[in-house]
Amino acid sequence: MTNDKQLISSTQLPLYGKRILVTAPRSYASRFSEQVINLGGLPILMPTIETCYLEDNSELDTALERITEFDWIAFTSRNGIEAFWQRLQVLAIPTSALKHCQLCAIGKDSERLSALGMRVDLVPGESSPQGIIIELSKIADIQHKTVLVPVPKVVGVPEPDIVPNFVASLQELGMEVTPVPTYTTRCLNPDIYELELELIRQGKIDAIAFSSTGEVEAFLQMVDSLQDYEHCIIACFGPYTAANAQKLGVNVSIIAQDYSSFAGFAEAIATFFTQEISVVA
Repeated sequence: MTNDKQLISSTQLPLYGKRILVTAPRSYASRFSEQVINLGGLPILMPTIETCYLEDNSELDTALERITEFDWIAFTSRNGIEAFWQRLQVLAIPTSALKHCQLCAIGKDSERLSALGMRVDLVPGESSPQGIIIELSKIADIQHKTVLVPVPKVVGVPEPDIVPNFVASLQELGMEVTPVPTYTTRCLNPDIYELELELIRQGKIDAIAFSSTGEVEAFLQMVDSLQDYEHCIIACFGPYTAANAQKLGVNVSIIAQDYSSFAGFAEAIATFFTQEISVVA
């Protein structure tokens, strides 16, 4: 059946003609860009970071080989899920080995766990690592439970505080926490973005959309000063990324309130520009 929205004139869509710079890594950029396109926008891809498999899996392999010792596994990103799953396959560890573990994931990441045949025991109401903490704090016997936390190995940019704060909060609950590097997050070379950076300097980008603190930090390494992007509206995928961006000196105008999906992020950007047009009119 034909989707009626496909037949709507682009000029009637809220992001018509708006160029939105997408800094998310390749694994996320396509999904977010699709949402921008659906609202009439023109995504300009400039991933500032990339996520990839580890070069050295020894620490991860050691943790996976004793996976039955953990009471919980807490995933903070889809990248962590994908890398975790890939390593299980390499080591020929069946998902049945996780039957004694309880798994938690954020927002739609839980759907990916289910698709891979893994049971999801906790999905927080707030789609953030802090949301996981809130839910775990309600469990009476959570103290002394063991929890494995797949985390990124961060290269080329300062490590954002989101995951370290999450680990610290788990420890404050009295849990025995094992953070294990599961994938790599690293800054990309700005030399490949000569054209995109020039568009930003010329004021031809309407909004820059950051979905993580790492993207913000890497972006700031690629520009010379605030003047390079002062004409761009800055959008952040949720309050935690926005708070860290502001700490880094970035003026944030759009904060997605629905940060469980990229559709919510795109809608927040569209709402901002729609309201801006209304004010001008």
